[in-house]
Amino acid sequence: MTSAFTGSIRDKLIAAKQQWAQKGRLLTGAHDESHENRLPPGQREVKDWPVLDLGITPHVSQAEWQLSIKGEVENPVALSMNQLLELPAFYDCSDMHCVTSWSRYENHWQGVSARELARLVRPTDAARHVLFTAHDGYTTNVTIEQFLDDDVLLAHHWQDQPISDEHGGPVRVVIPKLYLWKSAKWVREITFSKTDKPGFWEVRGYHNNADPWTEQRYD
Repeated sequence: MTSAFTGSIRDKLIAAKQQWAQKGRLLTGAHDESHENRLPPGQREVKDWPVLDLGITPHVSQAEWQLSIKGEVENPVALSMNQLLELPAFYDCSDMHCVTSWSRYENHWQGVSARELARLVRPTDAARHVLFTAHDGYTTNVTIEQFLDDDVLLAHHWQDQPISDEHGGPVRVVIPKLYLWKSAKWVREITFSKTDKPGFWEVRGYHNNADPWTEQRYD
């Protein structure tokens, strides 16, 4: 695939998803704040794991992979894959919900918890937001409370297998309670910040908070 073709696909994908935001595509107006149903409003269950990206799939080997954690922290670090694997292992089973309307139940993840990473870098009292940067240039943002939830992790395995390139391997963010665009693939940098900085989709009409249960698809 040539870079021009990749660029053309990327532009079309972005334009299409911006139109979704402008038109309020998939919005039902229903809320399920009590989580009475397992499936959030407007979602459908799938058994596979659909591949969604911006037309670019970075190929980062475990030997090359490195994670920088910086910003409002007392102990900024740069972790290699071996150093990440030396941290306490974290296992979690959760559902995932994509803004494009699919949900997949019971995903078994293995990685390092966000809380363990926070213990390592020690965010300062000024830290209020967490910003992610990926190897394909993608960015997204969450509050520090969302990041430090008890089921958030940096995952390197899914269903007991290494996460493939197409799904964000070797390491991706997993934030199960939010729409999946907040769970950055191919993560290379985490910044603890005093101020918020909306990411790639957030500045293109998507909701800054991204709660599936209240249909926070678009701004």
